[in-house]
Amino acid sequence: MMNDTLSSALSAILNAERLGRRKCLIKPQSKIIKEVLRIMHENGYLGEYSEIEDGRGNILEANLLGSINKCGAIKPRFSVASQYFEKFEKRFLPAKDFGILILSTPKGMMTHADAKKIHVGGRLIAYCY
Repeated sequence: MMNDTLSSALSAILNAERLGRRKCLIKPQSKIIKEVLRIMHENGYLGEYSEIEDGRGNILEANLLGSINKCGAIKPRFSVASQYFEKFEKRFLPAKDFGILILSTPKGMMTHADAKKIHVGGRLIAYCY
């Protein structure tokens, strides 16, 4: 039994990326994993992804582009206000404006840059660069 499905999904993506594979199968899948993959796709870290029905919780198949250096889940899921993103950028990202922090806000899941624009805070979920 897995404790953190998001963490295992991101580590599977990172391992496949480091091995030079073009596709990665993620199982089990969840709404949070789908949203994180959507945000990574919008920001150019992943290619298309699709859901494959297997009758037991389904599998996500993600196409890899070879542009991920590191990604991972953030535990514990810190609460952060919009004016304090810089502290967590320094902690999880290698440089300012390089990579994304993915957070869950009252307006849905988004990157820290989008959250800064609309001045909303939330809980940190994952990072990618």
